[in-house]
Amino acid sequence: MITSNIYNRAFWNAVRGKTEDSVDLREGLFEDGSYVMPLEFRQKFASALEKDNLFRKHASLVSINLPDFNIEAVASTGMAGWTREGEAYPESSDRFVSMRLNPCKLAALSRIKNAFIKDTRFDLTGYIADEFARRFGRTEENAFINGNGETQPSGILHEMEGAQMGVTAASETAITFDEVTALYFALKPEFRRNAIWIMNDNTAFHLRKLKDESGASLWNHNTDTIFGKPVEISPFMPDMAAGAKPIVLADLRYYWVVERQPLSVKILTELYALQGQTGLQAYEMLDGRLVMPEAAQVLRMAT
Repeated sequence: MITSNIYNRAFWNAVRGKTEDSVDLREGLFEDGSYVMPLEFRQKFASALEKDNLFRKHASLVSINLPDFNIEAVASTGMAGWTREGEAYPESSDRFVSMRLNPCKLAALSRIKNAFIKDTRFDLTGYIADEFARRFGRTEENAFINGNGETQPSGILHEMEGAQMGVTAASETAITFDEVTALYFALKPEFRRNAIWIMNDNTAFHLRKLKDESGASLWNHNTDTIFGKPVEISPFMPDMAAGAKPIVLADLRYYWVVERQPLSVKILTELYALQGQTGLQAYEMLDGRLVMPEAAQVLRMAT
């Protein structure tokens, strides 16, 4: 089993260049010669990934084993109802959204000095988890925001498959207190409850200075919230410019990160042997989609 201690030991021995019984590694081996990472590593990688990717922290993660196909996403806003004994159960208002998944390949290659690999005091698992989390996390976050839906996941700012247009600013370069307020109320209450704001540093700096007519700040500087909702900063959100969408307010539980193949690694012990290094060629197969567009509202600048 790829979750067993036997596989875990065999995998890391293979990374260290030790001879291993191929039977112990067989269950995690793919046709291209790569191996699925052991469970212990995947748990560390997932924790590290959340630090570099706001979607991994807030979005819904769905794992599948099938190739590209249509998936029925449940977009539920229904509620339970009181009934008497023997009465019919109330039907939910679940909505099924059909999505065509096209898992995309995200890849990276890292090299580690063999001196580190052979040092038993060196936290090899933690180092690799952090190294790949930085690379994959940032690239994923960019795609989950700006992805084209073809060679990348479909980003939340995608013109056709992304968030709904909540507010259009009157200016090309500035946003007002009232426009942010209007965006807040453009999101329905059932989505607003768990919503977060997403913007870049420049937009956040602008909003930090906004005040209403009585002089009250829009931004709560003690909690870094706007109207009680946390603000997430992403360098991949656009600046305030003509036609741009610099602010998103969303319940990211309705953005699905669909993972077809978790992080897998091909061990390159010979390619960099002359440099005294081991290469790790890593990739994952995943897609991303906003399954309920009304769960996310954007502010667009004037054109």
